[in-house]
Amino acid sequence: MELPTEATGIEHEDRPLSPEEVRSAVLDALGRVDVTGQRVLLILPDHTRTAPIGQMFKLIHEVWAEQADQLDALIALGTHPPMSDEMIYQRVEITAEEHRSSFSKVRFFNHQWKDPDALAKIGSLSASEIGEITDGLFELEVPITVNRLVFDYDLLLIVGPVFPHEVVGFSGGNKYLFPGMAGQHIIDFFHWLGAVITNPVIIGNKWTPVRKVVDRAAAMVETQKLALSLVVKGEDLAGIYFGTPEDSWSKAADLSAKLHIVYRDRPFHTVLSQAPKMYDELWTAGKCMYKLESVVADGGTLIIYAPHLKEISCTHGKVIEGVGYHTRDYFLKQWERFKHHPWGVLAHSTHVKGIGAFEDGVEHPRVNVVLATQIPEKVCDRINLGYEDPATINPEDYANREEEGVLYVPKAGETLYRLKNAPPELGGMSS
Repeated sequence: MELPTEATGIEHEDRPLSPEEVRSAVLDALGRVDVTGQRVLLILPDHTRTAPIGQMFKLIHEVWAEQADQLDALIALGTHPPMSDEMIYQRVEITAEEHRSSFSKVRFFNHQWKDPDALAKIGSLSASEIGEITDGLFELEVPITVNRLVFDYDLLLIVGPVFPHEVVGFSGGNKYLFPGMAGQHIIDFFHWLGAVITNPVIIGNKWTPVRKVVDRAAAMVETQKLALSLVVKGEDLAGIYFGTPEDSWSKAADLSAKLHIVYRDRPFHTVLSQAPKMYDELWTAGKCMYKLESVVADGGTLIIYAPHLKEISCTHGKVIEGVGYHTRDYFLKQWERFKHHPWGVLAHSTHVKGIGAFEDGVEHPRVNVVLATQIPEKVCDRINLGYEDPATINPEDYANREEEGVLYVPKAGETLYRLKNAPPELGGMSS
């Protein structure tokens, strides 16, 4: 099976791709790869990423289903909860009946990140490698485990969107393998490395130490890999790139940087950041903070407004309730106390709380983060976040008040907001 060595694609900065352009681009790209007699596994994102996954799935099926010996799909959950059959059908935009009839060849799998029987160790990143990648920030061996299904296929096709991302810089590419279908060690290290560097410094930058970790781990997966890297503007596609995960991701990240980063002249003392319903736990709705942290003024308030949200995290909730939400330095300066907790959870905690200081036993977060959700006030107090009754909030009261220092973002979590002249700690260039 001969694979393309250079990514190809189509993009428009000023308008969406038409349905005809999307269809033509995908069919042309896939048509250049002969998968006759091959076993193909599609790697798909879950419901917490905006992208026309159903459209892509159907086009792939149209071109490859008859050629391939096997065509299956795995949901790259990372540590997100598994998707039910109904949720998977919604994600790929088919019905159960259509699965039984038109798409009967395809099997769907959820990644199982904590099941040892579902994972296989494929190597390790040595302490010296980690030291080199992180400029000495860490020096420890990181074992690399991945879903065993990768060994059952001849080709992995990653299909997913690219957005600014709090941990790795830009999502997509090999991130759908690590942490998307990885085991806990690499997932925890991946997230904690990003947290120690901090969200404002990482997010919206392509070549981060975390991306290097992801690509080094992916290089250990010997199964051949391709990617359809997507750039979404609103609900529409602005770009599609097909090639190696590294090259197609790189081209998509360049377009994402143009479309998904908004620059503001000055910070805001109040930000109402509204979570879309696809963020059904604080574990993912935290993105409403990550993408806006840099434009909140020192001492300002960011409200995560999500009246539909009831859970902190189905998977990690008990640990989070025990640890709470804190700044990075709160953990680093008391590391012996916290190092035995899952590092991925500690990373999530710092990302939601934001940057700040911990001096003389007192924590000084830069931003006051408030939850306006169905999570009760007593729980918010326990986890060290503010509370506001969502029923008392009318989003329109926050709209069109930017000149007053108030910002309302009606669908937060995917567009990154930055200051034009940000200080280094908020992602600006040092002088």
